[in-house]
Amino acid sequence: MATPTPDLIELQVDDIAQLFHTLDPFPFRERDLDRVAEDYIVDWARELGTDRPIRIAVHFPDTDAQQAAARDFSVALGRYFAERAATTQRELRELFRVGRRSLAIGVSILVVCLALAHLAGGHLIDSPFRRLVEESFLILGWVANWRPLEIFLYGWLPIARRRDLYRRLSAANVELKPYPHAAG
Repeated sequence: MATPTPDLIELQVDDIAQLFHTLDPFPFRERDLDRVAEDYIVDWARELGTDRPIRIAVHFPDTDAQQAAARDFSVALGRYFAERAATTQRELRELFRVGRRSLAIGVSILVVCLALAHLAGGHLIDSPFRRLVEESFLILGWVANWRPLEIFLYGWLPIARRRDLYRRLSAANVELKPYPHAAG
C-alpha cells in the first residue's frame, strides 16, 4: 500500500522570529507560536484531509542569522503543538469528568421525579391537575439529564477533533526553504 502524499501548508516570513510570540521568556526551542502564525497554520490544517500527513514549508531569507534561527524551528513547532494536544486532552478528560458527575446527578433526579410522578398519579384525584403534576415531574427528570446528554452526544467531538489536529501538526514534517536575500 502506498503512503499518502502529505498535504502542504506554506509560510513565507521575512524573519523566523515573526512566527514566535515576542514576549515569551522561554528559550527558543520551547517558545510559543505567535497567535497569528498559529491561527494561520491551524486554519490551513483544518482545510486539509484528515487521512494524510501534514508538511509545513517555511520560506525565509537566506542569511546566516535566519539560518541559525530556522534550525530549531521544526523542534519548537513540534513541541508547541504537542503541548497544545496534551492541554486539549486534559480539557477533554475534564469534560468527561463533568459529564459523569452531571449524569449521576441527572439520573438520580430522574429516578426521584419518576417516583414522584407515580405517587402523584396514584394519590391525586383524576383531574387535569394530576396530569399536570405527573407531566411536570417527568419533564423535570428528563431536563436534569440535558447537560450530560449534550456532553456525551455532542460536546466532546469538537475537542477530540482539535486534539487530533494538534497531534497531526506536532508530527508535521517541517521543510525550511531559504530564498535569496535581497541586500537592502
